[in-house]
Amino acid sequence: MASNVSGNAYALTCLCPIRKGHFEGTAYSDEVRHRLQNWGVLEHSPMAKVPQTYLCRFFVLDDVYYESLPGTEFGGTFFDFLSIFSDRFRRRALPREDHLKSKYIVFSCNLHGDPDSYLHTMWNTISDDIRHIWQFCYGFDRVHDAASFAAYIRKCQLDASLFFVGSNDDPLPEQLKSLYIKQEFSRFAEEHQGLPPAELQKAYQAFIQRVQPLNLAGPSWRAGQSTLQNG
Repeated sequence: MASNVSGNAYALTCLCPIRKGHFEGTAYSDEVRHRLQNWGVLEHSPMAKVPQTYLCRFFVLDDVYYESLPGTEFGGTFFDFLSIFSDRFRRRALPREDHLKSKYIVFSCNLHGDPDSYLHTMWNTISDDIRHIWQFCYGFDRVHDAASFAAYIRKCQLDASLFFVGSNDDPLPEQLKSLYIKQEFSRFAEEHQGLPPAELQKAYQAFIQRVQPLNLAGPSWRAGQSTLQNG
């Protein structure tokens, strides 16, 4: 558990196996990949609706690849020695490649707070989108509510070995508000350079009334926003 936690941030990574089969002539794994790619062209990804999502990533894992030629990490010198007799003999002596038995949906997410509460909220917020993506996975037919979805994801979870937190550990609404104020204050400083002190103070008071620093509800950046707001 400790490897998944950094302050108030939690690293959630899960691999959900995709069933073998076809949907309207397309392999399930390719259909899932296509649906996830369509999320990327939406103005707002469904995940932007899920509270306390710092960042997340989805992709389809087809296989893992182990390259043992031309050398190996373990016993490399010994295997190279075997090539004196026969390169075919050397190749047979090398470790066999491992391959996955299934293809997987990989869901990797950095979130603020408790993962079970987060997953319950995720289901209650975008359950239709979740079904659309996960419906071809093994075991997902037993998911029918927030509790079973959270249990399903936790069953597929892997521990994080390298956890990089790309946030300041505050709740998401506070971070979005901070980004908005940083943007607007930079704009204010650029537009009001050189004003006399009295005019600058008056403009600053108007600025504070407009941006409302203590109001997290707004004005603020939107969840999922990646570019500056206009005006």
